[in-house]
Amino acid sequence: MFSRVLVANRGEIAVRVIRALHELGVEAVAVYSTADADSLHVRLADEAVCIGPPPANESYLSISNVIGAAETTGCQAVHPGYGFLSENPNFVEACEETGFVFIGPSADLMRRMGDKSEAKRELQAAGVPLVPGTDALGSLADAERSVKELGYPILLKAAAGGGGKGMRFVSEPSELKGAFQAAKGEAEAAFGDGGLYAERALVPTRHIEVQVLCDSFGGVLTLGERECSIQRRHQKLIEESPSPALTPELREQMEQATEHACGVIGYTNAGTFEFLLSEGEFYFMELNARLQVEHPVSELVTDIDIVREQIRIAAGEPLELTGRAPRLGHAIEMRLNAEDPSRGFVPTPGRLERFRPPLGPGVRIDTFVEEGMEIQPFYDSLLAKLIVQDSDRPATIERALRALGELRIEGVPTTVPVIREIIDSAEFRSGEYSTSFIAEAAGRLPALLRE
Repeated sequence: MFSRVLVANRGEIAVRVIRALHELGVEAVAVYSTADADSLHVRLADEAVCIGPPPANESYLSISNVIGAAETTGCQAVHPGYGFLSENPNFVEACEETGFVFIGPSADLMRRMGDKSEAKRELQAAGVPLVPGTDALGSLADAERSVKELGYPILLKAAAGGGGKGMRFVSEPSELKGAFQAAKGEAEAAFGDGGLYAERALVPTRHIEVQVLCDSFGGVLTLGERECSIQRRHQKLIEESPSPALTPELREQMEQATEHACGVIGYTNAGTFEFLLSEGEFYFMELNARLQVEHPVSELVTDIDIVREQIRIAAGEPLELTGRAPRLGHAIEMRLNAEDPSRGFVPTPGRLERFRPPLGPGVRIDTFVEEGMEIQPFYDSLLAKLIVQDSDRPATIERALRALGELRIEGVPTTVPVIREIIDSAEFRSGEYSTSFIAEAAGRLPALLRE
C-alpha cells in the first residue's frame, strides 16, 4: 500500500478521496488554486500545495504544476478524482514518466477509450451493441455528409470527453451549422480538443450505466447499474439504482456485456460503461475511464467503497470479490448545484449564508461547502450530493423527500426545489420517465417557471 498520495482535484471529490486515503492509513496531499486556499479539502489533507491562480488551465489543468506538487511532497501515487485531468492520457503518461502510480487505467487504454470512435470500434468487436453513429467529423462539411447518411435527429458529441460538455441535439438540417459550431467551441474549452462525432438520437430513451472494478489479475466485478435519465443540458441531476426500467434478465445481459468488454479491452481500475436503453434494447454509448460523480449510488446498494478499491487496485492488490456484487435495497442520489432552474439552470455563484444538511438513517451527504463560504464562479456548480438508501424504491423516495425537507441552503439559488418536485412527481414515482423528462415537464414544474 502507498504511504502518501496526491489528490489532483478540488471540491467534494477531493474531500471524498482524502477521507478514503485516511481510512486506509495513507497520507493525503491536496492541491489548490488561490481561490480554494481556505477550502475543506485543503484543511483535511496532511499537506497542501498551491498550484496556481483561479483559472483551471493555470492550476488544476496544469500537468506540470500538479506533477511538481507530487514531486516536492514525496508522493508515490496520484488520484485524479473526476473532471479536470482525470481522463487525460498525457497526464497519465506524465505521472508514469516521473515515477508516480496513476490511480486509474493506463494511458494507452485511456487514449483508446477517450477516442470515442476507437472506443466504439473496440466495443463493437467485443460484441457490444452500439448506437448508430459516425466517425470523427473533421469539419462542418464532413458533418453535413455524414449526418445525411445517418438521418435525423442526431446528437453531436465531443470526441475527447463527456459529462454533457460539447453536446448538442440536432433535429433537422437547418440546425446543424449552429449546433456544430457551438459544440465544437464548448468541447475546445472543456477538453482542449474540439473534435466531434454524431450519433443517432434515440427518442425516447433512458440513460443507464454499469459500474465496474477491474484488477490487474483479470478479475472483474460489476456493481450493477445506475439509472441516469433525469438530466438537464445532457448533464445528470438525479441517479438511482437499481433502474426501474430493467428486468433481471436485461440487467444480467448488460453486466455480462460489460464484463466481457473489460476482458477484451484489458481494462483496469474503476470505470463506467454508459448505455442507452430504447424499446427494450440497450446500446453502448461511451466508457468513462474514471470515477463517476454518481459513484455513491453504487456504493450504497453494494456496500463496496469504490474509492478504496481504486487505491487498492492501483497498489497491486487483487479484488476480493469478482463477478456480480451483492445488492442491498435501493438508492437515489440528488445533485445539489448552485444553479437557478427557472433561468435554464444558469450557475449562481455567491455567498453561502446557510448550509444545514439532513441527518438520520440512510442519509449521506458528500460535500465540501460550509456556511459563509464563497461559491466560486471558476469551477463546477456542484455544492453537494445528497444520497439516500432504503429497503425498496418507494421507501427510498419517501426518505429522499424527508431529507430534502430537512435540508437548508440559503444565499444562492440551487437545484433543490426542482429536485424535490421531480422526486415527488407521478412520472418519477412510477419509474416511467426518460431523458426528455425535464424538457417535457418545463411547463408544469413550478421551480422551472420564471417568476
